[in-house]
Amino acid sequence: MAQGEGMTKGRTRMGAAAITFSNASIAFRLADGGSYPAVDPTSLSIADGEFVAVVGPTGCGKSTLLNIAAGLFPPSSGAVSIYETPLAGLNRLAGYLFQAEALFPWKTALENVAIGLDVMGVPQAQAHDRAQAWLTRVGLGAFGGRYPHMLSGGQRKRIGLAQVLIRDPKILLMDEPFGPLDAQTRQIMGNLLLDLWSTDRKAVMFVTHDLEEAIALSDRVVIMSAGPSARIIGDWRVGLARPRDISEVKLDPAFHALHREIWQTLKTEVLKGYEQSGGG
Repeated sequence: MAQGEGMTKGRTRMGAAAITFSNASIAFRLADGGSYPAVDPTSLSIADGEFVAVVGPTGCGKSTLLNIAAGLFPPSSGAVSIYETPLAGLNRLAGYLFQAEALFPWKTALENVAIGLDVMGVPQAQAHDRAQAWLTRVGLGAFGGRYPHMLSGGQRKRIGLAQVLIRDPKILLMDEPFGPLDAQTRQIMGNLLLDLWSTDRKAVMFVTHDLEEAIALSDRVVIMSAGPSARIIGDWRVGLARPRDISEVKLDPAFHALHREIWQTLKTEVLKGYEQSGGG
């Protein structure tokens, strides 16, 4: 299948685009008055209900695109639309799960999950009931009274996931959410994410350095070139059947074939990024 062919069919099948980048570019102003061209004009569409992973070397602008989709800052040129409406300000339809933890250390797990409802004005008793239900869904029903320092890294990530999903966003923006975890915990978290996602198929933009993780989770894998002036250089449809178990899907010959194909494009950019960073 040619790159992009499956993408067009997928959009038709799943409905309107949840996120659309239309020739969006990003340039950062430098202290000396110059500018750094982080991302060249980029067009990308993520359909409602579609799980798209964006992969590329360090410094290629993956997280920058994610931040633009979140409305944290506007593109330098071009535009971003959310469900065909131009984005101005924060993306209120999106939930954002960062790589760094966003838990309040002085609040319990239950209180951390409920906080998104608290700021929306939901009565505390109702917010706590819903938070408890989400703790149960992520396998931590008995941990509501514990503080973050009493939980493992994987447990804190589950709390963070529940904290985002309790608000029922239509879009999930995820920036290396499982990066700090060990391999086994990452696999468990990946399966949990797929299980939760399968219930209502939110649109997902998932940024990762891990090509195996990207293929195992997503419907499409988008590859970005090394920066500066990064751009999209590949877009692959992942044809692996759902539902998926990450440990099992990685044994599928089709998984390995797709990994080899994508890696042929990605490896050159990874080496460029490595050289540009001074080998660090």
